[in-house]
Amino acid sequence: MMRILALLAALSPAAAAAQSRCSGQTQIDANFCAQEKWQLADDELNRLWKQKKALADARGTGAALLAEQRSWLRQRDAACKPELAAGGSAAPMFYWACMEEETQARNQVLRSLR
Repeated sequence: MMRILALLAALSPAAAAAQSRCSGQTQIDANFCAQEKWQLADDELNRLWKQKKALADARGTGAALLAEQRSWLRQRDAACKPELAAGGSAAPMFYWACMEEETQARNQVLRSLR
């Protein structure tokens, strides 16, 4: 009976979402782990963006902030794209690590905006 309960708990969507690939030992796990870390940084970016864009709009500087954000997105993508072009099984890990690093840096910039 306990095995069945454990199996059901492991198969639940909440349990699946809670299990991170970062504890794995394969290259595929490392690739997914890097993507998960970027996703957390990107979620924070989106949260910060909503706050800072609303403040900038209220000050009349929203269009400038939007142009800056679009420019940053192009720069981030250009900086990280070569990581995928290098090929190999670790290329996705390096790509997502780059994306996370760039996004964390942008998050710092957005946090500093008053």
